[in-house]
Amino acid sequence: MATVVFVHAHPDDEASQTSGSMARAVAEGHRVVLVVATNGDHGDAPADLADGETVVHRRRAEAEASNAVIGTHRVEWLGYADSGMTGWSQNDHEESFARADTEEAALRVAEVLREERADVVVGYDWHGGYGHPDHVKVHAVTRRAAELAGTPRYLESSMNRSAMVRAFEAMVAAGQDVGEDWDPRAPMDDGNPLGSLEEELHWACDVSDFLDVKRAALTAHASQSDAQGMLQMPAEMFAAAFGWEHFIEPGRPDGMVTAWFLAP
Repeated sequence: MATVVFVHAHPDDEASQTSGSMARAVAEGHRVVLVVATNGDHGDAPADLADGETVVHRRRAEAEASNAVIGTHRVEWLGYADSGMTGWSQNDHEESFARADTEEAALRVAEVLREERADVVVGYDWHGGYGHPDHVKVHAVTRRAAELAGTPRYLESSMNRSAMVRAFEAMVAAGQDVGEDWDPRAPMDDGNPLGSLEEELHWACDVSDFLDVKRAALTAHASQSDAQGMLQMPAEMFAAAFGWEHFIEPGRPDGMVTAWFLAP
């Protein structure tokens, strides 16, 4: 059995991006650890905060509930401030993750990798999927942490833009409503399109048996509108969007394989 450490930028990213793979790994007897880089303090502020409760308190509690559903064995918080989207003033806050020293942050993640004797660590692709400064930082920090800790395998979570474009074009051709603002080919937060092209990916992992877990994990992040918006998708669309999770594994031969990255 393997120990797999997933590094995510914010509380709720684990639910939307890799909860299927995390739950599958747990179900197969692997040890799964989550490292959360920021406290998510620039997420949505719920209207029902109790006296003395902050957004950080709420989001941490929601993340703990999400990971209880997934079955995550350990959740480690780095505690950096949320940097906000590209161009926000929060990007330059002295405690923001975007401004953190990459080597220092990587050493902190490497400490977890060493403690856990991790076999695999999973970060993000080079632009963090959609260019959010904290996601881009996760890429740099996780890659360096894997080097420092000597972790045998380093993977990058990404999204299959090619598949999204095919689905988008099919919906448009069929006259379906795709929404005014949605186009997977359009520039995202940093000006780059979403995710990765299929030829840039290495693993397409079937997590369709864990869609209920993914729904429950997203539901746990009840204060966050993005997470709750995903739950409004029709069941068929939700399954198409979240039944597969994709990864890049630097050093592997080119070409995406439809297989589980933890297969014996």
